[in-house]
Amino acid sequence: MNVATKLEPILKGRNMVKRYGRVTALDHSDFDLYPGEVLAVIGDNGAGKSSLIKALTGAAPPDIGEVYLAGQLVNFKNPMEGRLAGIETVYQNLAVSPSLNIADNLFLGRELLKPGFLGKWLRMLDHQKMEQIARDKLSELGLLTIQSINQAVETLSGGQRQAVAVARAAAFGSKVVIMDEPTAALGVKESRRVLELIKDVRDRGMPVVLISHNMPHVWEVADRIHVHRLGKRHAVIKPATHTMSEGVAIMTGAMDPNDHPAGAYAVPEGAV
Repeated sequence: MNVATKLEPILKGRNMVKRYGRVTALDHSDFDLYPGEVLAVIGDNGAGKSSLIKALTGAAPPDIGEVYLAGQLVNFKNPMEGRLAGIETVYQNLAVSPSLNIADNLFLGRELLKPGFLGKWLRMLDHQKMEQIARDKLSELGLLTIQSINQAVETLSGGQRQAVAVARAAAFGSKVVIMDEPTAALGVKESRRVLELIKDVRDRGMPVVLISHNMPHVWEVADRIHVHRLGKRHAVIKPATHTMSEGVAIMTGAMDPNDHPAGAYAVPEGAV
């Protein structure tokens, strides 16, 4: 007999507060990311979007509040703890090393050592294995149009560099991938490829958090939209029920989200 199970958030924040002196960046904010979805986070400059993501990933732990990953209470002290737990973040500045090749960038900070004596005692890297894994990951995401896995990242276009950062996140993010303004500095064609990558990652079962100011992109790829305003979650809407204009009006305070027929908070079907 099949027993229906309620959908629980894979990443959840409750009552999060973050202060920097007299400035309150997060004001008792909540957050919910459900499995298999693209959740966009939108808000004006200074709304607290970056502080929200830093609180969830361990880059700037909240002063007050709780963060849950896969139903377990977590207390990340730094981003590395978040990464080890399965949260990968693609930052706007990409955090790639231009002089290193593609494979080395994918394994930056977690290089594989050769087996046996060479790796354990001489600390020799297993370049062959890293290159093969990198090639497989790029192939999965349809990125093997890149000429060589050994070419330096500085020789790639902006879109290709973004693709390498996304591939790294998809390769090592076991639970959540977070993308901060992934198309901000890209042209139309390169932005289109990154949006397709976001969909590909989501279709492979990995939930994605997309922080973006580009409303057409948000309405194209997001399943739900977290509207952040004045340091807290102001509303959660869906592109299927809210127009882009309505979303912007809610974000800027021109519209009360509770006045919309669809309400202020949307959750996936079967969610708790």
